Amino acid sequence: MATSSFCRIPYEPPAWASKLKKIPSSRVKLAHADTPIHEWKVPGVKAPFTLHVKRDDLTGSTLTGNKVRKLEFLLADALDKGCKHIITCGGIQSNHCRATAVASAQMGLKSHLVLRSKLKNSEDVPCNGNLLLDRMCGAQIYIVPWEGTYESHLKPSMENIARGIKESSGEDSYLIPVGGSNSVGLFGYITVFHEMISQGILDNFDDIAFACGSGATAAGLAVGNYLNGSKLKIHALIVCEDAKFYNAAINEMLDDVGLTDVRSEDMVDMIEGPENQGYGVSTQEELDYFVQVGIDTGVIVDPTYTGKAVKFLVQEMNNHPDRFKGRRVLFLHTGGIYGLFDGRMDNVLKQHEMTNRVKILYD
Repeated sequence: MATSSFCRIPYEPPAWASKLKKIPSSRVKLAHADTPIHEWKVPGVKAPFTLHVKRDDLTGSTLTGNKVRKLEFLLADALDKGCKHIITCGGIQSNHCRATAVASAQMGLKSHLVLRSKLKNSEDVPCNGNLLLDRMCGAQIYIVPWEGTYESHLKPSMENIARGIKESSGEDSYLIPVGGSNSVGLFGYITVFHEMISQGILDNFDDIAFACGSGATAAGLAVGNYLNGSKLKIHALIVCEDAKFYNAAINEMLDDVGLTDVRSEDMVDMIEGPENQGYGVSTQEELDYFVQVGIDTGVIVDPTYTGKAVKFLVQEMNNHPDRFKGRRVLFLHTGGIYGLFDGRMDNVLKQHEMTNRVKILYD
């Protein structure tokens, strides 16, 4: 594998974050930053609410999504430590694992992905969605039981793989937790908060909402908001696990960076969707809604993260408006586009009047 051509650049945090502990010394440039903010007229949003979207689905092409922001710091740390292997984990169609595989290949590092799945045979692992890109980037894929948790299966498997690599090659590995969510990764969204300040977020919005899948995005935004006077209200729209799980994860990251006088429960409004069927599972009503968002706005949402989150958000705006600090809401689109290519949406699109518009023009 080629040697990395990516240079680590010194990281200087915003002045308001300069007193945090464990500030990374460097980062690598992966994301196309300054992603735009624009009005987003999704179905169901009613006056006096207005909804805008921050397009962090535009951070790249194969590196699209919020995970790239975290990987800028995580992979710089791996290079600083002299690691040649990157080991991470997630679900079978993990956006984070795909981004890690792509970025690792670009940087001359070898990626190892521990994926939770119900599949029992290696030949049954498909080449679609995020998995297609995992394979295209040469990632070594390991399958563990779907029922396994981070502590029971994912973390032990990563540690065993790292030991095996060390014993066989003498090379070191860098282990990244689910979603890149730790005190290194959260600086990705401290950086994003600083970016959004330059885009006028503190003056133009009252609330920020986003899909919450592992916790570092929530932690980074919450820290940025807190250190800038908590002018906004932060809403994490939960697509798996529960509020207790994410509060514990965020509090651990807060402790790591030295913010021991404030807790996640005081900084983040955790919204658990009333119709949440489980991770990656959607109702027919939800699937139809995701399609309608695309038809109406041209902004594509996926059925695992952003689609569910925006539907939950609109429900809360209509049913519990007092939950929001104001009426100017910004939705942070965290990506997930490749999850749409795993086949789940095929029948939905073929059955929908506005997405089955196909005519044969020859005999």
